[in-house]
Amino acid sequence: MRLAFMGSPDFAVPALLGLHGAGHEIAAVYCQPPKPAGRGYALRPCPVQIAAERLGLDVRTPTRLRADPAAQQAFAALRLDASVVAAYGLILPRPMLDAPRRGCLNIHASLLPRWRGAAPIQAAVLAGDAETGVTIMQMDAGLDTGPMLLREAVSIAGTTTAADLHDVLAVIGARLMLRALVEDPPSVPQPADGVTYAPKLTRDAGRIDWTRDAVAIERQVRAFDPWPGTFTILRGVTLKVLAAAVVCGSGVPGTVLDDRLTIACGKGAVQLTRVQLAGRPAMAADAFLRGHSVPPGTIMAGHVRTASGSAAV
Repeated sequence: MRLAFMGSPDFAVPALLGLHGAGHEIAAVYCQPPKPAGRGYALRPCPVQIAAERLGLDVRTPTRLRADPAAQQAFAALRLDASVVAAYGLILPRPMLDAPRRGCLNIHASLLPRWRGAAPIQAAVLAGDAETGVTIMQMDAGLDTGPMLLREAVSIAGTTTAADLHDVLAVIGARLMLRALVEDPPSVPQPADGVTYAPKLTRDAGRIDWTRDAVAIERQVRAFDPWPGTFTILRGVTLKVLAAAVVCGSGVPGTVLDDRLTIACGKGAVQLTRVQLAGRPAMAADAFLRGHSVPPGTIMAGHVRTASGSAAV
């Protein structure tokens, strides 16, 4: 089939490689423009652009689509059978949704209608869902509201991180998309009930609020691995929390309870098992404590609730 591929991050790369390897004709690859990165802020292309250029494919990086008739006309001129979309990052206007013969097919990393939106993998872990998965969806003008073509579920264990799910779901999405293109399965409308939304994450979402219960904080650590990461403040310095476990314990939220980095939460406690100071290598908690004194009674800063809401401390 003659396709366009539209995606930007690592999650989309297996699908691009799978489509190319299966012999589909990829007329153009659309992805986010290169962005400044690193200490020198040099422009860095996204993972999909890197992969597409290695395959010798035509790469296009428009900054907008909805207000760019020329970009829409150039897309229509490709005369596509279908467009495959995976975490592209730009909203497709109606003329582009309708241009390919079979429309635009999206790889969405959740079991729709649960977790529509920008961060479905993290949302599933954060909520304590028992499973998530991939849905191949026929795109329409709404936010992940189109009819479903194929779905596949994956269990979420008590130790599963967003990074674990990301890699598994990316492979599943690539495989399901190949099936959808070959089989052309009938579409099924999404159920009207059970709709939830996963908003775009910000870096501050990773700040630990120690007044929350221990189970929620441990899920936060797993949900935000690797991005935006979970962190607290230790003596004015950012301490990244890379792994944690729910343990018995109680005390004033944010207080270190023992010599093993056990921290009191609003309910229960968590033991930090892997941490990283800003600018330093990651290390197990026992190794960290050999080089840094964190005696019982030390306060980890995060968020405390007040009568008017919550504030960082």
